[in-house]
Amino acid sequence: MKRDILFDKDIREPLFDFLETAFGKVRILEEKKTGSARADVVMVTADCLYGIEIKSDADTYTRLAKQVRNYNWYYDRNLIVVGSSHAAHVTEHVPAWWGIITVEADETGMPDFYILRHTDINPRVKEKRKITILWRPELNHLLERNKLPKYKEKSKQFVQEKLLEKVPADILWKQVSEELFERDYNTIEEEIEEYRQNRRKAS
Repeated sequence: MKRDILFDKDIREPLFDFLETAFGKVRILEEKKTGSARADVVMVTADCLYGIEIKSDADTYTRLAKQVRNYNWYYDRNLIVVGSSHAAHVTEHVPAWWGIITVEADETGMPDFYILRHTDINPRVKEKRKITILWRPELNHLLERNKLPKYKEKSKQFVQEKLLEKVPADILWKQVSEELFERDYNTIEEEIEEYRQNRRKAS
């Protein structure tokens, strides 16, 4: 039986399958803090970070202006996925470089996706914000890969800025994608805790 309304929970898993089919090799990260907002999905490709906002038929545009501003600071490209009830007016609420995917229930009640507009490069992304997606062990690994000092006593922000300064952008962002593809949430928490304990011992 066809459903008229799709909720966020109905959309997510089928959306991830659709993105893998449409974009090839991707890594999906959910619910990422993005400035003062939260990205529903961050999609990692070989050299690009996509911010993806989901607005199901049950959602409104109330918080979207703030979300758009934050997404624009953090991601190379941005997409909004909207239920069919929003499709007629979504272009009024996102910048021209945002991609738009519409979703509605097919005859079996499953989500059916359509790319209404492809993404373009986001002209407002800020590299100093984008690199904050990496955790400290991942930053440390990039220092090692690029034969830079370990900066053990320096802050996370210092390390971020040093990588942006010392590593050419075309190399750095491919390496960032590689780190995110390899991110293991089980081991990374242990590495972060070990790093914090070492910092406390050294202080």
